[in-house]
Amino acid sequence: MAWLDGHGDRSVVYVSLGSLAVISHEQFTEFLAGLVATGYAFLWVLRPDMVKTTSSVLREAVKEAGSKARVVEWAPQRGVLRHRAVGCFLTHGGWNSTLEAAAEGVPMVCWPFFADQQINSRFVGAVWRTGLDMKDLCDRAIVEGKVREAMESGELRGRAHAMAQQLKLDVAVGGSSSCDLERLVGFIRELRREPMMMYLS
Repeated sequence: MAWLDGHGDRSVVYVSLGSLAVISHEQFTEFLAGLVATGYAFLWVLRPDMVKTTSSVLREAVKEAGSKARVVEWAPQRGVLRHRAVGCFLTHGGWNSTLEAAAEGVPMVCWPFFADQQINSRFVGAVWRTGLDMKDLCDRAIVEGKVREAMESGELRGRAHAMAQQLKLDVAVGGSSSCDLERLVGFIRELRREPMMMYLS
């Protein structure tokens, strides 16, 4: 967080591909080269077991990326996403990450692996239009292009911000999500009363 404090508003790319995915050394190299080529600083959460290669090779590659690269094993994701320095989120498109980015109004670049990530990624790119769906492509030129677009597109940023504002209204008292939750709680309470009433009758 202190490293982010030293950067300007919306000038850093946040990268996190989740807690389960494993990528090849070639994919890592393409991601790293694409990120470096953007010219933007980036914070990459890279688990020790994420890349199929040795730790010394990873350290050397990150060192060559220069001072704009900050690689850590873990980061407080909600705090990072709400930090003023973060301009976009390169993510695997898991549901938690997708919701957290949406709530903070951060444009996304999604590179999904499996399960719900494919659907979430398509939703971000084609339905909400708050980010870009990189699908299954892993090429340094594509990484560079998508990240640049997410960092520089006023349209994406505007839609991401509008969605975050709407989500805040939805979860507030009287909002659609808040009312739906109250109805659900009421329904569950009714279910609890019904068996007792049947027994008494």
